[in-house]
Amino acid sequence: MPRNDRLLDLVRLLSDGRLHRAEDLARRLGVSQRTIYRDMDTLVASGVPIAGERGLGYAATAAITLPPLNLSLPELEALHLGLAVVGEAGDEELKHAARTLSEKIEAVLPEDRSTRGATFGFATHAFAEASRGFRHMPTIRAAIRARQKLRLMLPTDPVPRRIVRPLRLDYWGRVWTVTCWDETTAGFKLFRVDLIEEVAVLPQLFVDEPGRTLADYQATLG
Repeated sequence: MPRNDRLLDLVRLLSDGRLHRAEDLARRLGVSQRTIYRDMDTLVASGVPIAGERGLGYAATAAITLPPLNLSLPELEALHLGLAVVGEAGDEELKHAARTLSEKIEAVLPEDRSTRGATFGFATHAFAEASRGFRHMPTIRAAIRARQKLRLMLPTDPVPRRIVRPLRLDYWGRVWTVTCWDETTAGFKLFRVDLIEEVAVLPQLFVDEPGRTLADYQATLG
């Protein structure tokens, strides 16, 4: 399994909120515990909200709130993107300002985020270019609300064009995923939005059908 796919599977497994031991995750994904430890370090460094440590287990934490403001997901998305863009700017003064601002935000994040190593707004490794997917967010959100089918083009996917029913968007600290019923392969599929090259809205609407709903997908997580 490619590492990016394995990281996404880890996010999906942790999304139930329960504590997962590294040995159980390793057995389920067919890798070593050492690989799970390295993958967890990568996810945490990339800003995915995970609590836990080696020997105890890992779990996804609750949504992030920055007191005294309660931020919506689009607002937090915009903040991440703005800091990431400014952090890559050529102006050293602006780069410094972006990093000190990120440190101030990091200082007031909820205390249940046990790892403080990843500076807010600057992703690493596999998620460093997650901002590329932001351009698709309005289309995907609208399709979920309207219950409209989409055609996704994913150049790195063995199936480069898929017809899907978008069911839910999830945010994992700089990483957005969309849960879909994939009509091309007749199964549920989780896509990283930043890896989608193109999104086309199709004229067909969809309705709930047994075995193809978000509730059915959530049942598979148990």
